[in-house]
Amino acid sequence: MSDQRHLAESSDAAGEVAVEATTAAPELGSGREATLWSDAWRQLRRRPMFYIPAIAVVILILIAIFPQVFARGINPRQCSLTESLLRPSGEHWFGTDIQGCDYYARTIYGARPSISIGILVTVFATLIAIIGGSAAGYFGGGIDSFIARLTDIWFVIPTILGAIVVLNLLDKRGVLQVSLVLIVLSWGTMLRLVRSSVLAAKANDYVDAARAMGSSNFRIITRHLLPNSLAPVIVYATITIGVIIAAEAALSFLNVGLQLPAISWGLMISVAQQRILTAPHLLFFPGLVLSITVFSFILMGDALRDALDPKLR
Repeated sequence: MSDQRHLAESSDAAGEVAVEATTAAPELGSGREATLWSDAWRQLRRRPMFYIPAIAVVILILIAIFPQVFARGINPRQCSLTESLLRPSGEHWFGTDIQGCDYYARTIYGARPSISIGILVTVFATLIAIIGGSAAGYFGGGIDSFIARLTDIWFVIPTILGAIVVLNLLDKRGVLQVSLVLIVLSWGTMLRLVRSSVLAAKANDYVDAARAMGSSNFRIITRHLLPNSLAPVIVYATITIGVIIAAEAALSFLNVGLQLPAISWGLMISVAQQRILTAPHLLFFPGLVLSITVFSFILMGDALRDALDPKLR
């Protein structure tokens, strides 16, 4: 519920981002034109609170792409029962699990499925939202009513509860299966955000000018409306990546997400709950990395919101 509340607050704040990307004005002392995006980049460059989460996100993505490099060449599936439940040491930085596997290597390799699901779900949910929200906001009428009612139906289904029900019906639950279920359930809020942004942009004079010059609906949407409507969507999508990563961990913790022998932070936390007192490192390290990952994406989304919203400068 806290994740949904944070998303709702973030989407409300993101919805206030101005759609003035093409309202260009000459920069003082230069011949270049100032746009919403160039001005936002100047604001971000001055904010340490953007660099900190941005660097963390880049490092985490690199870990997900090249886990073997960051895992010091240790195979996370190469285990020895004689080294079961060792505490953190110079040889095993995060200790070992009950099977004697190096816990640092498993934590590193756990980044790939978690971050992959977060990015996959957000990218495809954003595409659905852009297509549906653009059509609803631009054409209005029956198309808008149909998409609005369909979105209302989707809002009735709680994301986590719906995912638990659907995933329980699947025999195999890998990255693609979990991603597909979360994509189907998580596009509603973003579609409404796109629709409201397109409606606001459609009222500008440049849309009427483009229509008077004979531009097609597709060209108006892609060349004029979407560039001026994507700022709040980018903010929301950045925050959504972190929320989806947390949702995947929650599903895996409940044994309805990824299945063993997959390596993910949620599965590691699920196994660790039975040994919190005797081996607290099993819970601490994957929980810490998961928290840092989610927090980094949310902080970066907040920084983007502050930079893209002229009212907050």
